[in-house]
This record gives sequence, structure tokens and C-alpha cells, in this order.
Amino acid sequence: MQFTVGYKLDGRVGHVVVDGEDALVAALKLKAEQPEARIMYVRPQNRRGDARHPPLTARQIN
Repeated sequence: MQFTVGYKLDGRVGHVVVDGEDALVAALKLKAEQPEARIMYVRPQNRRGDARHPPLTARQIN
């Protein structure tokens, strides 16, 4: 299942789509790649809303 994870990093906000078994796993995957990121929210992916505001992939955060 895919989750959208909202985060704050270096004063900027963003969101990425992460594969995970549940919301906690998705958040921890992002936190493992970017330990200094602050997780703001995790929600199931919303195709219509995410199409209007495309998220970054986890690799584009850097």
C-alpha cells in the first residue's frame, strides 16, 4: 500500500509517496533516509489530490 508522508526539512515542507505495510512503516522509511526530517502527517495515497500536487519520490528529498 502507498502512503503520502508529509515532512518538514530545513524550514521547507514537502510530501513523498512511500510504499509500506502501514502508516508507521511508511513514516519510518522516510525517517531512515532523512533522520533530521520532521514527520508532519501520514495518510493513504489519494490519487486525485496527489495528481494535482505531485509528490516527490523519496530519492528527490536530498
